[in-house]
Amino acid sequence: MLKQLLATTAALTLASGAAIADSHGGAVKIGVLMGFTGPVESLTPDMAASAELAFDEVNASGLFLGGRRIEAVRGDSTCADASAAVAAAERLIGDGVAAILGAACSGATAAVAMNVAVPNGMLAVSPSATSPGLSDIEDRGLFFRTAPSDARQGEVLAELTIARGIDEVAVTYTNNDYGQGLADAFTRAFEALGGRVTVSAAHEDGRGDYTAEVSTLAASGASDLLVIGYVDQGGRQIIQTALDLGAFERFILPDGMIGDTLLADLGDQLEGSFGSVPGSDSDAAAIFDALAAEARITGIGPFRGESYDAAALIALAIQAAGSAERGAIAAHMDHVANAPGTPIGVGDLAEGLRILSEGGDIDYVGVSNVEFDAGGNASGTFREIEITGAAFETRRVW
Repeated sequence: MLKQLLATTAALTLASGAAIADSHGGAVKIGVLMGFTGPVESLTPDMAASAELAFDEVNASGLFLGGRRIEAVRGDSTCADASAAVAAAERLIGDGVAAILGAACSGATAAVAMNVAVPNGMLAVSPSATSPGLSDIEDRGLFFRTAPSDARQGEVLAELTIARGIDEVAVTYTNNDYGQGLADAFTRAFEALGGRVTVSAAHEDGRGDYTAEVSTLAASGASDLLVIGYVDQGGRQIIQTALDLGAFERFILPDGMIGDTLLADLGDQLEGSFGSVPGSDSDAAAIFDALAAEARITGIGPFRGESYDAAALIALAIQAAGSAERGAIAAHMDHVANAPGTPIGVGDLAEGLRILSEGGDIDYVGVSNVEFDAGGNASGTFREIEITGAAFETRRVW
């Protein structure tokens, strides 16, 4: 309720000065802002395609705003460069988007939310920005995320590590909001459970050689290394260097390290390594995987379901508002995402659009069982994964 009141206030304050994205009959443009280049470039194509899968489902229904369509407009945040992310978001504003789906990475997301979305009275929904710090930004009720915070992922990683009988871990983290936030959350939880972090050291992405970093980590005496990084940048290179030096026996991998490229390059050397990734093994997840496969979205990377959910929620919020005016959309996010209302699952977007068009209430469940708290954060669940036979296997859901 607080989120909705804040969003309504922001809408009233900004409506007179904000550009109106509702073209009264034309396509409604939605920005899809992700790191198509940079440290997660192998993950974002499937994320964007999953979001656009939801938009295609909405368009096929013919029920969106009385027969209008959604047009996805892509922008490249680069993930690592906040200035580039802001510039890309500003270009999307110039293209007339009604809302932004993104950005993908936490630092870029914070920059876009505070420098572009909020000043323009625009909804921004990230499917993958997980930094705990995003819960506290002054977003005027305009920022939401469908991925759970790393405050919870840190606890999950700590719990599953202790459950495997591991009580000493070295930690390396990419030197940004995501890396620092998750490293801090893991360390607090791990030590509270009786574990010991032997060393926690930041690393910079884009370096040519990580021998010095790996040597420092190995000198701490731990046999297991938690690598909080990116699968297309320093995280993978640190693992490669550690393998070359024989420095660690096993690696612990959070969401940013889960991707096809890691298995393609190093999978046969990572037997027994494990980690966590947002998601579940529910019926909804199976339905989504089938729909995604039919649309030739076949990757194993994280946040595909969360991207579908973010796109679906944007479309449903617009339908609930009865308008694609920027100021009206965010005020309806809680309305469509949270109980009470008719549950709407994966592949049921036409039904959700119909109910809303008739003045009814829905509770969008989607792939990840979305339910927003007062700060626009989704609770979510995590899959414990393990590398077995050069493939990721789900062990349990936390």
